[in-house]
Amino acid sequence: MESVIVIKPGASKWDIRQKVWDYIEDNNLANFPRPVHNRIPNFKGAFTACARVSELQVFTQTAEVKVDPDKPLEGARLAVLQAQKTLLVPTPRLRTGLFNNITPPPGASKEQLRICSSSQGVKDFSVPVGLDAKVKVDLVVVGSVAVSEKGFRIGKGEGFADMEYGMMASMGAVNDSTVVVTVVHDCQVVDIPEELIESHDVTVDYILTPTRVIKTDCKHPKPQGIIWTKLDTEKLERIPILKKLRALEEQAGKDVTLGAVPVPAEPGLQSGQPRRQTRRRPRQNTQQDAEGESKQEKRAESEQKARQRPARVRKESRGDGGGGKEGEINERGKGRRGRNMKEKGPEEALSEVMSQRKLPLSVTTVYLGGIPAGLRVSELKTALREREAAPLRLTWQGAQHRAFLDYIDPQAAEQALEALQDLSLNGHSLQAELAKSQRGGRRSGDSNRRPGGPSAAPKTKPPPETKSDSNEMTEQ
Repeated sequence: MESVIVIKPGASKWDIRQKVWDYIEDNNLANFPRPVHNRIPNFKGAFTACARVSELQVFTQTAEVKVDPDKPLEGARLAVLQAQKTLLVPTPRLRTGLFNNITPPPGASKEQLRICSSSQGVKDFSVPVGLDAKVKVDLVVVGSVAVSEKGFRIGKGEGFADMEYGMMASMGAVNDSTVVVTVVHDCQVVDIPEELIESHDVTVDYILTPTRVIKTDCKHPKPQGIIWTKLDTEKLERIPILKKLRALEEQAGKDVTLGAVPVPAEPGLQSGQPRRQTRRRPRQNTQQDAEGESKQEKRAESEQKARQRPARVRKESRGDGGGGKEGEINERGKGRRGRNMKEKGPEEALSEVMSQRKLPLSVTTVYLGGIPAGLRVSELKTALREREAAPLRLTWQGAQHRAFLDYIDPQAAEQALEALQDLSLNGHSLQAELAKSQRGGRRSGDSNRRPGGPSAAPKTKPPPETKSDSNEMTEQ
């Protein structure tokens, strides 16, 4: 099958990454988080592709599976847990160790397993696995930015997947029989020149996409351990587990000589990525550009953080059935505030007014589509609370089969999107993604003007909800 992305002769790894990232963004092929630059893309159809892992013969034969913590691999982590196999997930960026054994509660339901497979579940249900643990991994699932049908893989450029595999090889957790699988969008399957693949690069045996399973028959050898000359003292300082492994190998008499601190080969490209993101998606880069923020942006950020605590208080009290529910999720629409207050009791009306006053200066909006006809807003609110995805404010457009959810910042929106990826109500699967107004790089404060009109809404969003929508909203 011919690749839709053409790689020119002489292209570097960074050239290929940039082409893939640009193509996915330009064709709107990814879910949140956006933009995909400098990430393993969370492509649309990731759950479908991940489900194919259970079709592999090696999956039925293995007991322990290592799956990277990337968002698009959440479906693979869920498949491992549902098959009651041992799920090992690397510590993000190897900050505190190598592995975590994800251990669901006894008798966990499908919903609990889904939570365990999410990034939050990886934090809450993990048991650390040390370098001296007796682990035998038969299947490894990694994320990729690009991969070829020959099995050559390119990650996002930080080398963590390669280091993790090398560390597993050093501790005897993997060997030549270990199968490596990657999960990508079809467009990420491109022609990668073999000369770009180095001795420390991990190659893959299977490629899973939303439409096919590709067996690569790759003969390129996988890393047999950490190649210490590829690392330097700066890398060791950032990743303490590497220092521990180096000390163990030094005691065993192995050569652990480090390489010199390298001069970045392509500094223009690497430093150019964040600038490109800032131009395209200014909302998503506040942390990356923190040192260069204006005083006004810093004040806005601090105000957002200050308002997080009241939101959590409302969230914790959501089960009391009183006015706190209205403080937790509030509907909005042009000219409706007064009418809704009349229909509510005094405490509920006051709670809604206070919530409107406490809204932050900027919010991140999530689009929720595919809402089935006849679904009440109260049913949606219940589902949001059950998944710990309650927003600061909810815009209900039942007649258009959609809703808009406002969250305090991009991080809160990302957590909500993770929780809502497979949401199904009344037999209909709902679509959750970042609202187009956010993905289009609009300033964050614009979303707060939506109550006065549709100017801050996505391009395809019609005028505020109709009267029938309002009537449906009051059925709570």
